[in-house]
Amino acid sequence: MTSNTKFMSTVATGAAALAVMGSVSMAMAADYPSKPITLVAPYGAGGASDMASRTMASVLPSYLGQPVMVVNRTGAGGVTGSAYVSKSKPDGYTLLLARIGSQTVSPAMKKNIPYKYDDFTMLGVIELNPVICATASSKPYKSMKEFIAAVKANPGKMSFSSAGVGSMLHVAVPLVLKLMGVPNPKDAMNHIPYKGGGAAATAAVGGHVDLVCTNSSALTSHIAGGKLRPLMITTKERQAVAKEAPTARELGFPEVEVLVGWSGIYGPPNMDPKITAKIRGALQKVKKDKAWNKFTKALGSVPYILDGPSTKKFVDDQFGAFSTLVKELDMIIE
Repeated sequence: MTSNTKFMSTVATGAAALAVMGSVSMAMAADYPSKPITLVAPYGAGGASDMASRTMASVLPSYLGQPVMVVNRTGAGGVTGSAYVSKSKPDGYTLLLARIGSQTVSPAMKKNIPYKYDDFTMLGVIELNPVICATASSKPYKSMKEFIAAVKANPGKMSFSSAGVGSMLHVAVPLVLKLMGVPNPKDAMNHIPYKGGGAAATAAVGGHVDLVCTNSSALTSHIAGGKLRPLMITTKERQAVAKEAPTARELGFPEVEVLVGWSGIYGPPNMDPKITAKIRGALQKVKKDKAWNKFTKALGSVPYILDGPSTKKFVDDQFGAFSTLVKELDMIIE
């Protein structure tokens, strides 16, 4: 056999292999999903990520035809679970409950995390979360004005909790302090990171920290039970989940309204377009699901399911906004 014949034989074999792989890939896409799907929540139990993932997992099987199992992979402010999904097979069986912190704040703040904000298949934003700043009912602060006065009088002595370094909660408090005129806002309070918004809220309930500014879904039950006193909410209008809490706009600080949490469903990069279309189609059906809307609203969140292009624009804008914020607050971690 001549070298030219060998070369042509190799090319033919390679082409045949690619054709087989392509047909297998098409068959897998056509059959998707044929087994249970794992939805990774990158923060701990009880927080916005955990509750949004379990609410979605309770209804999504009705539209995909397979169970959706929630797995909490916590650590590094949501980075651990997000990195796991970014490196998973793009077959649609490992998805991520994306959060504002792990997908926009951390990539904007941390230069050494193992993914960029757009290293995913963005399947759809699913909800918005008003942010509430609250303190334990046992604490003496009756209003945001009183709290800010206390911080100014005790620089570096008071504390706040977050869902981890690089989470939206981590940025929220320094931003609020800055806009409300507190000198040296990055260091005016001690930052105590926890493994998720649920744990951060629990720390505030127990009085272990003086303040938590987090998604309303993580605080609703504590406020209803009288354990937390809401001092401010970031929506333009007051909300039923914290009726007594004035809006940031009412307090004279409309710029704080940039603090709005969100959840989305992401997949690993390079997912098959047909699988992507199936999941996005299912999310659009969930958008009209009465049970899901009811559960989401009961948690104090706002149902907000976007299509693919709208999700990409939303996330791009979010990343741009937080990139600017962390620079202004001198919070970039090299």
